[in-house]
Amino acid sequence: MELAQPNKTYHTTHGWVYSCQYHVVFCPKYRRRVLTDGIDERLKELIVEKQSEYGYAVLEMEIMPDHVHLLLDVNPQVGIVSVIAKIKGYTARVLRQEFPSLRSRLPSLWTRNKFVSTCGTVSLEVVNRYIEDQKGK
Repeated sequence: MELAQPNKTYHTTHGWVYSCQYHVVFCPKYRRRVLTDGIDERLKELIVEKQSEYGYAVLEMEIMPDHVHLLLDVNPQVGIVSVIAKIKGYTARVLRQEFPSLRSRLPSLWTRNKFVSTCGTVSLEVVNRYIEDQKGK
């Protein structure tokens, strides 16, 4: 079977076997360059802190002054939309409490917008071919 890849991690839970990775990007309101001067490091800590509680694992993370890149492994029963909402809500609340300058510069920390893309180790062509091959069996 071509679908299994050597670096792919599969999780099992209550009748599910899954491997769901997402590239997520989100920005501060007005794309302001506020994720600097310790805010960036604290943001990383907060995101890592909530992994098990919110049902995701951080595979990669990069905080730029005006946006955040995350590579997340997410339980499909929780869902990527829910995970992003929880991350943004929690980090906005804590960062605005700990860094008062964020409250004075922005009405809310994050924009409503976000970018999400699935990440896989096989192409759609491989999956299509695998499904088509099942007809002959």
